Amino acid sequence: MREFANKAKTGRFNFVLACLILANLGIICRLYYIQIVKGEHYKAWAQGLQEFSQEPAVERGEIFFRGGEPLAINKNFTFAYASPPNVRDVPSTAKKLAAILSLDEKDVLTRLEKETLYSSLKERLSDDEIKGIKEANLDGIYLRERKERFYPQGFLAAQVVGFMREGSQGQYGIEEYYDEELSQGKDLTLNLDYNIQYSAEQLIASAQRDLRTQDAEAVVMDPRNGEVLAMAKTPNFDPNNYKEFANKPETVKLFNNDSCQELFEPGSVFKPFTMSSALNEGKVTPDTKYIDNGIVIIGGYKVLNYGERSYGEQTMTQVLEKSINTGSVFAKNQLGNEAFMKYLEAFGFFEPTGIDIGETYSSNKEFKKGYDINYATAAFGQGIQITSMQLMRGYCALANGGWLVRPSVVKNEHAPADPSKRRQVISSETSDTIKKMLVSVIENGYSKKASIPGYYIAGKTGTAQLTWGFYGIDRKGYSDQTMQSFIGFFPAYDPQFLVLIKLNAPQAKTAEYSALPIFHELSRQILYLYQVPPDFDASQHNGQAGASWNQTAVSGSSSN
Repeated sequence: MREFANKAKTGRFNFVLACLILANLGIICRLYYIQIVKGEHYKAWAQGLQEFSQEPAVERGEIFFRGGEPLAINKNFTFAYASPPNVRDVPSTAKKLAAILSLDEKDVLTRLEKETLYSSLKERLSDDEIKGIKEANLDGIYLRERKERFYPQGFLAAQVVGFMREGSQGQYGIEEYYDEELSQGKDLTLNLDYNIQYSAEQLIASAQRDLRTQDAEAVVMDPRNGEVLAMAKTPNFDPNNYKEFANKPETVKLFNNDSCQELFEPGSVFKPFTMSSALNEGKVTPDTKYIDNGIVIIGGYKVLNYGERSYGEQTMTQVLEKSINTGSVFAKNQLGNEAFMKYLEAFGFFEPTGIDIGETYSSNKEFKKGYDINYATAAFGQGIQITSMQLMRGYCALANGGWLVRPSVVKNEHAPADPSKRRQVISSETSDTIKKMLVSVIENGYSKKASIPGYYIAGKTGTAQLTWGFYGIDRKGYSDQTMQSFIGFFPAYDPQFLVLIKLNAPQAKTAEYSALPIFHELSRQILYLYQVPPDFDASQHNGQAGASWNQTAVSGSSSN
C-alpha cells in the first residue's frame, strides 16, 4: 500500500510539473510573438500614443435630440499607420498606399521616410480602404481601432453641439459648455426638436441661396419656459471634419453660435418693448392718438420714418401695424427716459440671458450716456445692441403673461437655476394687450404674409441698417446693407412657439419680402408637426383682428 501511495504522489507531482512547463512555454511563446514577431508593431503603437491621447477611463457621455435622435455619439474607427523601419520597399509601398487611401503619393513617401517608429497615414478609414490595406499585406503598415466622437447628423445643429478637438476636450457649443459632465460619462438630452431643426436649416439655406444673404439664422423657442426647440445658422460646418473648416478666414464666426454670440441693432422688432413699457405704466393705450408729421427733431438730429413717409393722425396700434418710427418715439416720450431705461434693464437687454451655452452681451455704454437722441433711436431699435437670444427672451415675456424666463438648450440641465433670470417685467394685462396689438400687425398691417389660415399669429418685422462694425470695419455709422428679421409667436392667445428669422444683407427691399415668408413656412410646418388645433374656422374669419377680440384696439386701423 505504501508503494502504491508513493507512486500516486509521484504521478501528481509530474502532472503539476508538466502543466507548469507548458504554461511557461505558452508565456514564452507569447512574449516571443509580442517582442520579436510583433515587436516593431507595438513599439510603433506605443510611440503613436504620444501623439494621440489615450482613451479616458470613463467613456464620454453622448448627446441626443429631445426625441432620442443621436447628435453626438462614440464610435470605433479604424486608422492606418506605419512603422518606417519595418517598411521594406518604400517607393512601392508609398505608391500602393496612395492608391488605396486616395492620398498624395509624395506625401505618403515623406511619411514613410520619417526617422520614427510611428507615422500616421490616415484617420477614419472606410470599409473599402480597410479591405485594401489588409489585402495588400504591406510590411510595416498597420491598422488599429480607436473610439472617437462621431456626429451622425453631419452639418445639422453644428453650432449648437460644437466638436471634440484632439486631446478629448470639448470645443464650442454643448461639447464645451458641458465638457465636465460629458467627460464624466453623463448623457445629455437636448430641448432641440430634430424635425424643427432640420426644417429651419433647410429653409434658411434656401434663403441664403435665393436671397444671396451673407448669413441667415432661425431660432424657435417655447415662450412658456424658454426651451430652445431649434437654433439654426448658415453657413455652418461639419463637426466630423472641423479641421477642414478651421483653415478658413471666417473660422471663428463659422464655429460661433450667432444666436447667442453676435451683437446687432434689432430695428423695428424692438418697438413692442417700447410700446409695452408705456402701456404697463398707463402712459398710452392701444387707442392713444398722435399726429405724425414724418419727422421728429431731437437736439439737432432728425428722426424720420422709413421712406420718409408721413402718416398724419395715428393710434398706438397703427404705430405697430405700420412700423412708424416717430410713433415709437412718441410712446417713449410719454414714458420718459428714466423709466424707459429701467424697463430695458428689466427686459434683460444689459445682462446675459443665462442660457446653457456660450454667450456674450453688451452693456451698451454708448446708449447709456443718456443723450436724448440715443433714447429716441433706441425706441425703434437703432443704437442699442443685443443678441438674438436676448430678443427671444424679451418676446417670451410679451407672450407668456410678462415673465422673463431662462433659455435652455439641455433638458434638466445640470447648471444650478438662477432665480434672477425669472421675473415679471410687465403685467399679464399688459401682455394680453400687446399680444392683441401684434395680432393686428399681422392682420391689418404690413405683415399679412405671416398669417396662417385658422390661427392667430402675433409678430413684428424688423429692417435695420448694418453698422460698419458688423463687417469688422473700424468706422462709425452704417453701411447701405440691412439686417432683415421677423419674430412672432403662435397661437397668439395661448403661445406655444416663438420663432425668429434673421437675415444679414439679403437682396430684398425689406423683411416683408425676405424673413417673413420663411417665418410663415416654418410656422406652418411646426403647427402641422405638433398637430396644434386651429383657433377658428378660417372660412368664417373676416380677416379683422379687432372683430374677434377687441373692437377698440384697432379702431381706425388700415390694411395698408
